[in-house]
Amino acid sequence: MTDTRIPVTEDELHAYVDNELPVERRAAVEAWLASHPEDSARVESWRAMSAALHEAYDSAADETIPKRLEIENLVRRPRRWMMAAAAAIVLAFAGGGTAGWFAHGVNARPSAYAAFAGDALDAHRLYVVEVRHPVEVTGDERPHLQQWLSRRCGYQVRAPELDSNGLKLVGGRLLPGAQSPAAFLMYESASGERFTVYAAKTTIQPTQMRYITNDGNGAIFWSDHGVGYVVSGPVDHDRLQQVARQVYDQMDKAQL
Repeated sequence: MTDTRIPVTEDELHAYVDNELPVERRAAVEAWLASHPEDSARVESWRAMSAALHEAYDSAADETIPKRLEIENLVRRPRRWMMAAAAAIVLAFAGGGTAGWFAHGVNARPSAYAAFAGDALDAHRLYVVEVRHPVEVTGDERPHLQQWLSRRCGYQVRAPELDSNGLKLVGGRLLPGAQSPAAFLMYESASGERFTVYAAKTTIQPTQMRYITNDGNGAIFWSDHGVGYVVSGPVDHDRLQQVARQVYDQMDKAQL
């Protein structure tokens, strides 16, 4: 028999929201929620967030996972990029950023931008729809997250503070990159809007910001000090540029 007096765990609450809770525990969880209004409110907020994310991103979630993100391909390095796929990703390039952000010229080939930004956009689309497991290390472990990613990526990784843009750090994870491991950070607004920052070592020369769109998502790419950065989010150029500039400002100051 199921003991309804057993305290309900957070994992069980998540499973209840996702309809993954064993039938024999459902009655106990519902009884718990009826007598614990704070947990009941949390469950309702998770349901609302899940509904909002599904409405915004279901079309992307239903798509086939790109070959280069399939498990058997993640461990293969270096990876070969198909030029046709790269060309399809670059739908629009525009010089982003305020005058004076970079003094360097544009020296990298468009295909190099496309490969790097395409990797970041694929990761963004894959993880931004996740409710329970969007990251490996949560944002409340920021020091550990930065230290871990720095050690694995081979450069000083910093998780930018984006609170002034209404974005809270959800957390991050380690991803394979074309040339080296990549740091992947996720941020979220109070309304559930999500942005990601993808960064990895690159041989692409320091360059101005480039705005890219693909399948309802926008991204801004730039490279500096041997590291490439991509800030991805909804296709709102002004909003995306605002977030990217704040990321750039903090990364630039960190290099001084």
